[in-house]
Amino acid sequence: MKNSAANYSGRGDYTQIEVSCIADSRRQNLAPLTNRYCLFPQIAYPKDSASRLQFLTSMLEPSASVSQQASSYVEESIATSQKTVFVRDKPANILLQGIQRRWRRNRRRRKVGRAYDMALEIAKVVPANSRILDVGCGNGFIAHHLSAMLGANVTGIDLEPGTEAAIDYRQFDGKHFPVADSSIDAVLLCYVLHHVQRIDVVMSELRRVLRADGVVVIYEDVPDAWLDRLVCWTHNLKWQKRTGKCAFRSDLEWCTLFISAGFEIVTERSLSRWRNLTHPVRRKFFLAKLSEVPSKPQRNL
Repeated sequence: MKNSAANYSGRGDYTQIEVSCIADSRRQNLAPLTNRYCLFPQIAYPKDSASRLQFLTSMLEPSASVSQQASSYVEESIATSQKTVFVRDKPANILLQGIQRRWRRNRRRRKVGRAYDMALEIAKVVPANSRILDVGCGNGFIAHHLSAMLGANVTGIDLEPGTEAAIDYRQFDGKHFPVADSSIDAVLLCYVLHHVQRIDVVMSELRRVLRADGVVVIYEDVPDAWLDRLVCWTHNLKWQKRTGKCAFRSDLEWCTLFISAGFEIVTERSLSRWRNLTHPVRRKFFLAKLSEVPSKPQRNL
């Protein structure tokens, strides 16, 4: 028993050394060493306490492959991860976010779908491989669809600095169309003319950029019934601060305006007010072309 006690007299010192080394290894992001250097290891230790202490100290020294730079990098990573806070949204917030995403997705689909339907109508009256100018193109989806349907070179212009669809877009200064003289086969005016404050300037620019056999495609709201006038009134409230007061006209007034500006009405037809349930107003489609005029405005770009 005395010999056994003498053989294990260093056990207390060994336990303290082990705890100290484990704490040091955790600071260096190393795995705890209790499983490797346990109280009853499978390797042969020196019999005397001094040799065993020296042996354990050398075994518990950091490996040469763990540099000081790597240790500092680990400490920085641990400090960064401790600052990261994960907040779990409440079920009500998750539900609200899902509803908002679905609403935005459906709105985008309706926007693209309406533009596609109008592009199908326009493609029936515009020749393939034409040069098309979309005045007041808005989001640009009509021009985008037409370029794919007709293989056309479509340019969109508007007052805004950019558009949603990937098209050839140019910003309009409100006075001059940014295209060359007699370079356009078809001009689109899709629900734009009632926003125009200087209608004479737009008509003059139409005559300048159109080729001799060019056409103008026009969509307009026509306030005939009381419901139409109510919808047009609310539309004016929405837009008058951005583009000025809207000027809605009857069928006869539109035809008179086009003829006096030097255009000939090729065809016209009424459209259903229920095309857009959020804007239920009577609509009109016009197809016009240049008539014989004495002179044509010229402007060199």
